Amino acid sequence: MATSQSTALPVERREVAGSRAVRRLRRAGNVPGIVYGGGEDPVAFQVDARELRHALQHAGAVLELSIDGSDSTPVVVKELTRHPVTGETVHIDMLRVRLDQAISATVVLDLVGGENAPGVKEGGVLEQITRELTIEALPGDIPDAIHHDVSELQIGDTVTLEALTPPQGVTLTDDPETVVATLSPPKLQAEAEEEIEEETELVADGAAGEQGEEAAGEEAAGETEGGDESE
Repeated sequence: MATSQSTALPVERREVAGSRAVRRLRRAGNVPGIVYGGGEDPVAFQVDARELRHALQHAGAVLELSIDGSDSTPVVVKELTRHPVTGETVHIDMLRVRLDQAISATVVLDLVGGENAPGVKEGGVLEQITRELTIEALPGDIPDAIHHDVSELQIGDTVTLEALTPPQGVTLTDDPETVVATLSPPKLQAEAEEEIEEETELVADGAAGEQGEEAAGEEAAGETEGGDESE
């Protein structure tokens, strides 16, 4: 039976076939998928695209998968493939889980408050380096996303993973030193600083060249004077 933390998803078993059969299935408004794990054999299935879309929109991390009307099994989405143009789901992989055992999962990182950050108001550029996080949690505790407030960032600040506070029951498993976001100086300012550095280098190189020429001239003059004395 589905729990209050999950959403029921009825599907139909399907025979694994070639790409032509899969295209016909999709044209008929269905999405092919497969469920595996849990010590059982993988099962290929098809699900109505509208029902799948509705379930994913209203579900938590856990779905209750029912194949051909059988008793439901708790599953999580392991991989979802979308069409590169339309964005519609074209294939879905699901993993059987136990609600009392923690699993590894990937969740989206959502940075909030960026528009209010002092550094952004001063023209700085906020760049999100890491967009997905690897976590470990019970299936029912897996969040849709992890949110982090960046409204206090100043120009030059860098946010690493260790600054994030995950929800209760969720453990971040990536390297704590992973860079999550940076707030860089305004591009025009950065470009101007680079131009100044380049000009400074050119002036320094030019000065060094002039000094070299003067030294060479003095040396040549000394040799000439010495030659006159020998005569």
